[in-house]
Amino acid sequence: MKIGFCMLLWTTAVDDSHKRLIADIQEVGYDGIEVPVFGGTPDEYAALGKMLDEMGLGRTAISVIGGLDQNPLSEDAADRARGVQYLKWLVDCAAALGAEGIGGPLHQTLGHFSGAGPTEAEFERARDVHRAVGDHAAANGQVIALEAINRFESYFANTMDDLCAYTRSVGHPAIKSMYDTFHANLEEQDPIAAYTRNADEVVHVHISENDRGVPGRGHVPWAETFKAIKASGYDGWLTIEAFGRGLPDLAAATRVWRDFAESPEAYYRDGYRCIREGWDAA
Repeated sequence: MKIGFCMLLWTTAVDDSHKRLIADIQEVGYDGIEVPVFGGTPDEYAALGKMLDEMGLGRTAISVIGGLDQNPLSEDAADRARGVQYLKWLVDCAAALGAEGIGGPLHQTLGHFSGAGPTEAEFERARDVHRAVGDHAAANGQVIALEAINRFESYFANTMDDLCAYTRSVGHPAIKSMYDTFHANLEEQDPIAAYTRNADEVVHVHISENDRGVPGRGHVPWAETFKAIKASGYDGWLTIEAFGRGLPDLAAATRVWRDFAESPEAYYRDGYRCIREGWDAA
């Protein structure tokens, strides 16, 4: 198991100006960071990857689909084609970074709603997109971890059962699933059972408290969560994803209107202890 921290608490564009912060995160004990891929070029991510290599840190990558003209669910074939190209670009950036994959709600435009639940036609269109991108990901040593997110941000797959039924239907080894404790807290009747039923599809785990704050300070059942993840044989990343008000656009997108901790350091210092101690005790 490896412990990571998502840099979205501070930035959507990690570069060498964040080296001191990353070094402090490393000093706490983290094995790596999660890098947002929201812009830039593969060459820029390769340079960041070189810096992380020199520091001895691993990394994963995270992103979203922000434009309706790239929506994999769109009835417009041109939109879906742009979605394929966008997702291939994400794969190229993650591969250049040296990431072990890229995750996120990469199945629909974030925050877009049709006014109804997903249709079979939308599932079929998404499958076509993900199979095409899956081939590109596999060729570049990447796995895409689709994320089940809550009903206020997405309508495509809100529960682990729905998401994992979908990734199984795609049937591609480079298209898998992510488990996020924040979203599971909102959408699952039994978050632990939802993980356990679908552990065979999970390749990445986001550790996130019920209020998006410091893991261990809310009501997510951490002892049971770590026990279930460990019992499943999962040996990948446990990456903390927390949000604050440092980035106004991101704060608005994630509906963060207040501070959840006394300092940014509390997120990664106390959060690390929550994972380390919880995992060891499991």
